[in-house]
Amino acid sequence: MNSWHTVKVKYTKQLQDGTLKRVTEPYLVNSISFTDAEARIHQEVGEFTRGEFLVTSISKTDFADIFHYDDADVWYKAKVSYVTEDADGGKEKKVSNNFLISAHNVKEAYERIEESLKGLQVDFDIPSISITPILEIFPYVAMEGEELTQSESYEEEEANASSINVAYVAPDEEE
Repeated sequence: MNSWHTVKVKYTKQLQDGTLKRVTEPYLVNSISFTDAEARIHQEVGEFTRGEFLVTSISKTDFADIFHYDDADVWYKAKVSYVTEDADGGKEKKVSNNFLISAHNVKEAYERIEESLKGLQVDFDIPSISITPILEIFPYVAMEGEELTQSESYEEEEANASSINVAYVAPDEEE
């Protein structure tokens, strides 16, 4: 099962004024394990950095869904809460999920998350939206010869057909 990992990479970056600066930047990687996340980040970041770089940390990150809009590359984390009823005892339970959405500002992120979730069958609140330092997202890409499962290919078709532009669908935790 794939999951999202935040990977921090330290390298020397050339700034616009030509000076060199040592920076640590976070990236989000969809991978099977910590080892896979490190291998994928070496492959992805190695393409655009000159010189050596160091993976300083890898942490598992939980997002219910990620919504990417091509017109924005700033990522916002939206916490969405709703009330559900416990199937066993019938008690109400508050559930919170984190979503990642690209937008130009907080207001636009709020509008986009509302638009993306308007099909939910429950009332929801958005108690917080915050900017993230994530620079880029690297979704899982099947290796040559590897086949997607039926549910993964269906999710890809839905994402490509959707006008909302769902970039990635988080894997079910129950699998």
